[in-house]
Amino acid sequence: MPRVVDHDERRRTIANALLAVAARDGHASVTSRAVAAEAGMATGALWHYFGGFDEVVRAAATEVTRRTDERIRAASAGRRGLAKVRAAMGEVLPLTPESRIEASVVVGFWGRLASHEPEPDAGAPTLALWQDVLAEGLDEAIAAGELRADTPADDVLALLRAIAYGQQVVQVTTPEGAARHRRVLESAISPWRAAAS
Repeated sequence: MPRVVDHDERRRTIANALLAVAARDGHASVTSRAVAAEAGMATGALWHYFGGFDEVVRAAATEVTRRTDERIRAASAGRRGLAKVRAAMGEVLPLTPESRIEASVVVGFWGRLASHEPEPDAGAPTLALWQDVLAEGLDEAIAAGELRADTPADDVLALLRAIAYGQQVVQVTTPEGAARHRRVLESAISPWRAAAS
């Protein structure tokens, strides 16, 4: 009797293989042949699970988002206000070897996205739940007096999102240390800090 293959599980295995190749050999080494070898299959077998290499990269970007959300849930648990904001941003910004590799995968995904016709859900793999955590943290910070009462929470949230994505691009193009990424974050928050906080 033929063995039943779990297609979703195999797709996740391939996505994780892409991340493993990127972590070990650098993003420039991420090819269909290298990913297939890492996953323990022939290159042609990839196309049983994906319609092309763009789909493999998209799956890896989705896996990055899942991992990031998981880390954010753990890091922000029990925190409120600015502590929650900093915890969430600390898992999105490229501060660790893991999140730097993830940044290269996500930025690579955007690069591939830019060469195609726009699709309604094209950016979905990188739209994570972390934005909800940031929104909660900002609202809590305003309510607690950490941020000024007139803080435009929606605008600051949009700025934090731009910083998260922007610093990922910076890390890929001109790598910087974690302290620099954190200073950029603080520069976005500081104009809205309440005088007493």
